Amino acid sequence: MIYHVYGTLEVCEPSFCVIDCQGVGYRLTVSDNTYSAILTKINQKIKLYTYLQVREDGVELFGFNTNDELTSFKLLITVSGVGPKAAMAILSLLTPDKLSMAITSEDTKAIAKASGVGAKTAARVVLELKDKIVKQTFASSPDVQSAASVNVGKSSNLSEALDALIVLGYTRADAQRALAGIDPKLDVVKIIPLALAKLIK
Repeated sequence: MIYHVYGTLEVCEPSFCVIDCQGVGYRLTVSDNTYSAILTKINQKIKLYTYLQVREDGVELFGFNTNDELTSFKLLITVSGVGPKAAMAILSLLTPDKLSMAITSEDTKAIAKASGVGAKTAARVVLELKDKIVKQTFASSPDVQSAASVNVGKSSNLSEALDALIVLGYTRADAQRALAGIDPKLDVVKIIPLALAKLIK
């Protein structure tokens, strides 16, 4: 499998780009976010992380400006009814961080705004990925791992939720205020959406 492509950016269009790698031009389908990130780098060396889709009717190479975007793409296409086209539409609308926030806060309306993605598909994305996103946040973040022993009051669940909110970009003070009043006996995957609902008002 091709993990990434590194070479000179020769063509950059809203839906695809071409990278020359030692005389071989690779055409990669890209999201709007990746397009915006690489638009000014024509004739410069760039690296895109890739996903290769092989079908009976053809082969398509997808390119991503960051590994986080590639990871989000791989998660999205595991959802029933979400193919690469829908996944790219969602990632054109939402950055990986904003997608994670939308999923954990159960904001299906934000996801449904993506081209070709309806309310039912957005609901499936939330339903099937919410637990995975929360677990992935804890597993991939050294900040969360190193702070795992820090408690909010006497609740380890609130502590984990606090760390997750900080990883999502909120300050410790804002996260603590959002967690105030939430039942500490709830599971982390239930605490985080409740806190996010307060934060995004």
